[in-house]
Amino acid sequence: MHNIELYDKHDHRFILLNESDPGQEDGVRSNQYLVQHGNAGALLDPGGFGVMPRVLTELLRYGAPDQIKAIILSHQDPDIVGGIATWLELTTAPVYISRIWTRFVPHYGIEEMGRFIGVPDTGMSLTLAPGFELELVPAHFLHSEGQINVYDPLAKVLFSGDIGAAMMPNDDDVPFVDDFAAHLPHIVGFHRRYMCGNRAARSWVQRVRQLDIHMLAPQHGPIYRGAAVPAFLDWFEQLQCGMDLLPEILAEVEL
Repeated sequence: MHNIELYDKHDHRFILLNESDPGQEDGVRSNQYLVQHGNAGALLDPGGFGVMPRVLTELLRYGAPDQIKAIILSHQDPDIVGGIATWLELTTAPVYISRIWTRFVPHYGIEEMGRFIGVPDTGMSLTLAPGFELELVPAHFLHSEGQINVYDPLAKVLFSGDIGAAMMPNDDDVPFVDDFAAHLPHIVGFHRRYMCGNRAARSWVQRVRQLDIHMLAPQHGPIYRGAAVPAFLDWFEQLQCGMDLLPEILAEVEL
């Protein structure tokens, strides 16, 4: 699968960087995204150390590392942050992560924390260049206590981190979700086990319904578009998960 340009109009792009083929990673395959406006870019969840060379190769198709004006980390997991030390060497960009995780980032071998900016619990707006603004939207406890999403109001794409993530078979490389009912078996187990509870899910859905979302781009699996976006929101709003299911959830098979 090649890189997928989710949006490309008027010098603005939202790109899924295809860093690997299905089955190439030992762990769970993750998505990395580049948002580009003119000569300025933002890198979303750049990935672990092992995938970093391939991500860099794909990014170079669109511009040089010194054009990256922000690196945004949705939360603290190694499949997101594991390669950050190398990205700090390649770019001069500030790195945005929830304020509650800044104290843990040094454990990834980071000695200089001056480039890390703690995102407040309420989220924030981020202006990277004239006409280039992103919204950092809180998604607390889904599954991380400090997860943040990224909304691009020009592309109308919401990068949703682990929300909407799918555990796809290695031989299934479909890039988009159009039929939500057919996709549901790939997401239900993950969301029941890794999302903390329905109260958090409902709070998030109520907030993002206020955004004009044409695509929902998770960190794992294909991208939701068209009717699949409201279908996912309706399903997630009602989902019983995490603490709602204790103690039964602990008896389920681990993903």
